[in-house]
Amino acid sequence: MYYFLSMLSTTDIGLCISTLVTVLAIFWVNAREISLNACLSQMFFIHLFTFMESSVLLAMAFDRFVAISNPLRYATILTHARIAQIGMAVITRGTVILTPLVLLLKRLSFCHSHVLHHSYCFHPDVMKLSCSDTKINSAFGLFAIISTAGVDSIFILLSYVLIIRSVLNIASPEERKKAFSTCISHITAVAIFYIPLISVSFVHRFGKHAPPFVPTLIANVYLLIPPVMNLIIYSVKTKQIQKVMLKLLCSKRTHI
Repeated sequence: MYYFLSMLSTTDIGLCISTLVTVLAIFWVNAREISLNACLSQMFFIHLFTFMESSVLLAMAFDRFVAISNPLRYATILTHARIAQIGMAVITRGTVILTPLVLLLKRLSFCHSHVLHHSYCFHPDVMKLSCSDTKINSAFGLFAIISTAGVDSIFILLSYVLIIRSVLNIASPEERKKAFSTCISHITAVAIFYIPLISVSFVHRFGKHAPPFVPTLIANVYLLIPPVMNLIIYSVKTKQIQKVMLKLLCSKRTHI
């Protein structure tokens, strides 16, 4: 579980760093320009860490399923080598899907207004600035989101169907309650990640008549809320993390 929490923290940190440069540049020094190559690089890493987070949440759902349905075989199923393989698969899948997406954008001509609606480069937003035919880009973008977050969400749902079935087979009500309580943090993290992601996708595809501030607001919520809330959720529910944070706070007070 702690390996997967480390992966989740890494994706959240990566997502924050990917957007931090342009967001701070806008708010601190009013720097509102970015080159195309820098924009595409930022877009690549934002979407890469988004897809990676979706994959990590799926891996965490599998982790919960194994822990509840086969607790005695947990250590033999999720070995260090297997977790490392899962980590490599998460990175590889995101990279393989996103590389063509960036290359397809690179071939487009940009002759419309070069003003982005967000404080960072986002694929649908960049694509709308092109005066070339973007049907292939739009179709591949839809394929990318369905083959990553879409597939992951289905398997997460399936995992929880199997988890509920396993929990209902437990005779003791106390044990059932304990088993369900181990899933609360993950269910909350899944909701916090997927609701803004689905919202921002729908706004860009179907919200053409929405006020201009709506896509901007939802896009900022989509990137900022999950990293903040994941930290709070797992800090509240995980005693080991609470102990480390209290130890750090106490040491700082001692130095002061």
